[in-house]
Amino acid sequence: MKKYSIETTVGIFMIIGLACVGYMTVKLGNISILGSDSYSIFARFNSVSGLRIGSPVEMLGIEVGTVNDLSMDQEKQLAIVELRIKKGIKIYDDAIASVKTSGLIGDKYISIDAGGSEGVLVPGGMITETESAIDIEKIISKYAFGSVKE
Repeated sequence: MKKYSIETTVGIFMIIGLACVGYMTVKLGNISILGSDSYSIFARFNSVSGLRIGSPVEMLGIEVGTVNDLSMDQEKQLAIVELRIKKGIKIYDDAIASVKTSGLIGDKYISIDAGGSEGVLVPGGMITETESAIDIEKIISKYAFGSVKE
């Protein structure tokens, strides 16, 4: 009888452990089982140098989403960025998306000025007004070699 109670106890702990591992996999992997808690919008940029998948998307200094995908429009020679925005966040169709740097040489992120028109950007919509990242290296090299005009 004692042997079966030890095996039962070990089995219960194994089931609890596997359930915990499954829960952490879903939470840390940002996997949604029951439904999506975010929606996608897109933005076109001239350059997204330094931006990565998983980079934050901020609005008013608050993180409202992440960069989900980076691709290229071959015909227009523009970078297409897919942004996953949390549900409940309204972004209007006159919004402006900018690639910013946190700190002087920090990581890149997308900053969104939400806009204020009456039309709300629908899931799958495109932000048309964008500002690419400032190339610090190019500015420093121009200054260092004296080609910056006052």
